[in-house]
Amino acid sequence: MSSMMWTVGPEPYDSSVAAALWRAYYTEVSDRWYELHEGRSTDPDELEREIAADTGACLAPPGGVLLVARYGGEPAGTAGVHLTDPATAELKRVFLRKELRGRGGASLLVAAAEDAARALGARRIVLDTRHDLVEARALYTRLGYLETEPHNDQAYAEHWFSKRLA
Repeated sequence: MSSMMWTVGPEPYDSSVAAALWRAYYTEVSDRWYELHEGRSTDPDELEREIAADTGACLAPPGGVLLVARYGGEPAGTAGVHLTDPATAELKRVFLRKELRGRGGASLLVAAAEDAARALGARRIVLDTRHDLVEARALYTRLGYLETEPHNDQAYAEHWFSKRLA
């Protein structure tokens, strides 16, 4: 599919577009975890608490940025970066709506996030993900990320990746 249908640009982390995409992202990964481990969807009250608990404020300037991908002008996904130290950025919230996957948007989002990390002064980008998110792990490997030792102690982190930024 042509990349001409895709645009990627910064978005305030607390905009209505960002909030809708965060809700879609969190619902998908939370439901996936609960379905795998407990055979059920996420409890609605827990879902609301967790969405509200992670505002994404770390993705605000000057130390971070949230990017929104649009496909044909419609919000399609997100990727964010924030500095964890002056030389290291963390990649967060990489997500594309299911119906738009396989059209090149994820690679464009991650490339834009890497550019944003460089603009923030980072020379390295890191991320964590879960074991069951096999598509994410395949994407990061395909884009040159190498699996590393843990760089954080996040509750659901099971795989850690890093990439040098030229």
